[in-house]
Amino acid sequence: MATLFVYRMLIVFCLSLCLCCHHIHCSVTYDRKALLINGQRRILFSGSIHYPRSTPDMWEDLIQKAKDGGLDVIETYVFWNVHEPSPGNYNFEGRYDLVRFIKTIQKAGLYAHLRIGPYVCAEWNFGGFPVWLKYVPGISFRTDNEPFKRAMQGFTEKIVNLMKSENLFESQGGPIILSQIENEYGAQSKLLGAAGHNYMTWAAKMAVEMGTGVPWVMCKEEDAPDPVINSCNGFYCDAFTPNQPYKPTIWTEAWSGWFTEFGGPIHQRPVQDLAFAAARFIQKGGSFINYYMYHGGTNFGRSAGGPFITTSYDYDAPIDEYGKKLGSKTEGFAGLIRQPKYGHLKELHRAIKMCERALVSADPIVTSLGGFQQAHVYSSESGDCAAFLSNYDTKSAARVLFNNMHYNLPPWSISVLPDCRNVVFNTAKVGVQTSQMEMLPANAEMFSWESYFEDISSLDDSSTFTTQGLLEQINVTRDASDYLWYITSVDIGSSESFLHGGELPTLIVQSTGHALHIFINGQLSGSAFGTREARRFMYTGKVNLRAGRNKIALLSVAVGLPIREDDDSVNHFDFIAKLIMIFVIMKNVGGHYETWNTGILGPVALHGLDQGKWDLSWQKWTYQVGLRGEAMNLVSPNGISSVEWMQSSLAVQRQQPLMWHKAYFNAPEGDEPLALDMEGMGKGQIWINGQSVGRYWTAYAKGDCNGCNYVGGYRPTKCQLGGNPSRISLVKRSVTSVCAEVAEYHPTIKNWHIESYGKPEEFHSPKVHLRCSPGHAISSIKFASFGTPLGTCGSYQQGPCHSPTSYDILEKKCVGKQRCAVTISNSNFGVDPCPNVLKRLSVEAICSPTTSTTMQPNWRG
Repeated sequence: MATLFVYRMLIVFCLSLCLCCHHIHCSVTYDRKALLINGQRRILFSGSIHYPRSTPDMWEDLIQKAKDGGLDVIETYVFWNVHEPSPGNYNFEGRYDLVRFIKTIQKAGLYAHLRIGPYVCAEWNFGGFPVWLKYVPGISFRTDNEPFKRAMQGFTEKIVNLMKSENLFESQGGPIILSQIENEYGAQSKLLGAAGHNYMTWAAKMAVEMGTGVPWVMCKEEDAPDPVINSCNGFYCDAFTPNQPYKPTIWTEAWSGWFTEFGGPIHQRPVQDLAFAAARFIQKGGSFINYYMYHGGTNFGRSAGGPFITTSYDYDAPIDEYGKKLGSKTEGFAGLIRQPKYGHLKELHRAIKMCERALVSADPIVTSLGGFQQAHVYSSESGDCAAFLSNYDTKSAARVLFNNMHYNLPPWSISVLPDCRNVVFNTAKVGVQTSQMEMLPANAEMFSWESYFEDISSLDDSSTFTTQGLLEQINVTRDASDYLWYITSVDIGSSESFLHGGELPTLIVQSTGHALHIFINGQLSGSAFGTREARRFMYTGKVNLRAGRNKIALLSVAVGLPIREDDDSVNHFDFIAKLIMIFVIMKNVGGHYETWNTGILGPVALHGLDQGKWDLSWQKWTYQVGLRGEAMNLVSPNGISSVEWMQSSLAVQRQQPLMWHKAYFNAPEGDEPLALDMEGMGKGQIWINGQSVGRYWTAYAKGDCNGCNYVGGYRPTKCQLGGNPSRISLVKRSVTSVCAEVAEYHPTIKNWHIESYGKPEEFHSPKVHLRCSPGHAISSIKFASFGTPLGTCGSYQQGPCHSPTSYDILEKKCVGKQRCAVTISNSNFGVDPCPNVLKRLSVEAICSPTTSTTMQPNWRG
């Protein structure tokens, strides 16, 4: 991921309108304004939570957190490759229990959007297609190709029939209100011409004829045929309009952040900008927003595609990827809430819901309020009125006149007025706390680190074969392993000049990806790797050959299969002892990526011999899939005794490049989510108690990690974080401090009463709310200032105006409590420290572990 690779998980082993319905009674339909559920138009907020990227024990809590955050719908892709690992053999167990996941959504009282695809992209291995599909005779992916269409229809019918059999479509009383067929196909459809158009229209017709009783959608497909709804994906979708005037405006992927690649920075998206994008979409007539991701989760095992996509799929989502601690009986740790993103979006959702009747009943009247300022006003015949006041200026705030009242609008912001009078929310004014997360030592000792050398001197003849020339890697491995050995030999005459003081010959290896290790006579000679943007690379290095026969072994390493054409560019265990083993070695859519190659396709050649260049590409090569340790199942607790292990302190001295490491640890006290800090390691995979956590690669991140401002259009190159790799340790994911900054007249829903048409009987002063994680309390106030403080969370400073009672008030009301609330008013702080100046309260509080016996009751003031 970035420069410091931390591995979470708690145990580790290191190496479609009712027109579609004919025989089913439809209760989900649509018109141009919105989806209609049981005849009622709805403004719906949705969030992506992918079931294989978390564990079943986490699902209920994740979904409840999403509901508490103001969501109506949970969206998930359906991942073909995990459900049908071989033709006709299906798997719906454990993390792949799709029925359980959908029923968990139903139990929470939420709706579901099932994006069947079955191509998903999703930074998922091979875009979600099973690798065996590549070898169906005559197949060509995602085009007017009969073998592909048969296979795709078969899997789609499998999923639809499974959902029907469990009565999970809303037409049957279930939670599924939408389904998606295909995924982001528009660009590919245009590229393929008639074949692409024919395939797309076939897919739409096939889906509709399944009679689910709910609408189907196609995202990023502007010519999706009726009755299928075309929808938008992107950072901003306010300019999007559906392809027919009678279809609703749907945003299937509002990107909350971005994925991370090995050697790349971590991408963050400021919540002010995400809220601005969402409010802008709604103000222009949008009625359905899905945050991608709401909980990103983890790419367990070898599920990350790309290639070079990291094990973490955190995505800077409102709920982070960290799961409940292994063996913990405490609920509520299925993903930690990321503040202020979660809380600010929750307030946006509440504000928009207050406008819902007006939004679904009318079209907006748009009025200019200035060069970069506008008002969008929705007025219904029943008297409802809602307004959005927008300032698109990226540099300057604006004071605008609307309905004979003045309003102050920060740059790049939208204010929401549910009664066309009172502001209850502004996208740029964050009133919820910011939580500072850190990885802290877990004080859990790793016992008995032992190592085993991967045997590279001999091969298992029963698992090898020899043929002429170089073979494509996935055609050989069928993705059963990341690793493929290419082995050949060369005979060097004793008269060669380099053997008598001359310059060593040079080995050149051209690889199509992704990483490569060179062994000469059993000794590591060099390594090379590509990147996600340029996975093809060339290795060039001097090789120390000897007279006679020399063995050249090339270990090609895949880091996830391609997911699209442009890809060139635990289970829960409760054991007292946790087994850890580590194997260590040194968006956007396209088609026909099944034809892309991985591995060493040459040329492979020696340069600098007396005879000149020696091309090795077409001589005999011996192939072995995977590593000996994989074949011996060393990752299993039952497999570790099959080899002789040695103390790691001795093994490290030998600098063997291919090593397995294992250790045991006892679960530490407390309920915080646990992670592995892989600092000091190189590249490999991790297992815990036989369960694969995923790949790791502590590569230095590249990117501009300087500063971050929410204003202006967002791209992944904004708001990046780097890292610094440098000894494996178990760490806890904890909230160490919380910050909040709220102004005197911060918008608040409590000051809006429809009965008095925006004339509240009394003004409700805003409050600062602080809250530590369960089991923690506020131990001290690091900073507090009521006045005009400067800086941001973690670096606050007193400004020219400061109330001297600030610290005393915060300490009295907050210290010793898990959460507290402090009213922002002059009376609460004694006297007005600077009359006629807009003041705010900024505070940073330290959170520390506590017990129920020492924690004081919560207090609100």
